[in-house]
Amino acid sequence: MAELFTVLAPAEAYRVLESRLPTGMKTERVPAVRALDRVLCEDLTSPVDLPDFPRSTMDGFAVRAVDTYGASEGLPAYLTVGGEVLMGTRAETAMHVSEAIRIATGGMMPEGADAVVMVENTQAVDSATIEVVRPVAPGENVLRVGEDITRGAIVLASGHVLRPQDLGGLAALGITHVEVARCLRVAIVSGGDELVAPDQEPSPGQIRDINTYTLSALVERAGHEPIPMGIVPDVYEELAATARRALDMADVVILSAGSSVSTRDMTAQAIASLGEPGVLVHGVSLRPGKPTILAVANGKPVFGLPGNPVSCMVTFDLFVGPTLARLSGRRAPPRNVVRARLAHNIPSAAGREDYVQVALESRDDEPWAVPVFGKSNLIYTLVRSDGMVKVELDEGGLREGDWVSVILF
Repeated sequence: MAELFTVLAPAEAYRVLESRLPTGMKTERVPAVRALDRVLCEDLTSPVDLPDFPRSTMDGFAVRAVDTYGASEGLPAYLTVGGEVLMGTRAETAMHVSEAIRIATGGMMPEGADAVVMVENTQAVDSATIEVVRPVAPGENVLRVGEDITRGAIVLASGHVLRPQDLGGLAALGITHVEVARCLRVAIVSGGDELVAPDQEPSPGQIRDINTYTLSALVERAGHEPIPMGIVPDVYEELAATARRALDMADVVILSAGSSVSTRDMTAQAIASLGEPGVLVHGVSLRPGKPTILAVANGKPVFGLPGNPVSCMVTFDLFVGPTLARLSGRRAPPRNVVRARLAHNIPSAAGREDYVQVALESRDDEPWAVPVFGKSNLIYTLVRSDGMVKVELDEGGLREGDWVSVILF
């Protein structure tokens, strides 16, 4: 087992964990309509051209562009109305010289037509003749065959997270099922004699369980399935037994609480008992979150996160979130970051990364980040915050008025 509190920088600590994570992933085939936010595990190619017939992009008249050249309000082009293309039907009428065929947006272009005159650029002379007051060029207001996507082209690459517009695009191509990464099952164990469920009235010295619910929401937001394992008392045998059940049931295990060095610390021993290689990191040069444990047991990542809510959320963002992404083939998304001016000094010790919660506000049309200072066991420092500001390892603090990057929650 790794020596306790031989602390590593956060990036180095994650690299140690990442080097021992399993490769590959479990996949499943699901209906495309149920694949929102799932990670694609195959390159999808188009089986057809889209569109597969030339279509109008405007309400108006299909024409031969050459028949409109030189048209103006003072000297319009006169065209004979030769019929109408009905929506959802093949255009049966071929174009003739100096002819126009009425067409709606999305209608199939008649053979021989190469442009569409918008209806507002025409005037009816009688039931059989129109004036065109503006010329069109070949291809104007027309979608060509394959203009959106061509047959055989890769439309979505493996690793892509499917969005609503992607599902619409697959429907347009007739792709009804996709191979995606299976959602990970993430077991969450909260430990501590002081914890009670939120629907219970705490006795003196007790508090309601916060981290089970925060972590479950974070796991769900990441696209995976949380499995709350309940509250475990500070009894080693019970903690170790619950951790073993969690490892059997889930793909990833999170133990929250008991990760600080003290006579009551059992989390590291319980994690070490689960299997090889065991604890890889116990201690990260980070505030909040120094006593974080990173481990792998029998090919499954196991995390010991601090019990304090702020520490727990910060360390989830730094270690658990990237691990879930890697195991599910998800490309790490760019962090949602905004720039703002710092409203107060933020002190920091060299050799440690600090994450400070901030609230955003506008002053004289400039964004400002106002630090929400508070101890890491105060959940409402998070509730009152919009994001976090990172103080780099050897930065030594940030000054009031500096422009900083705010990592939004």
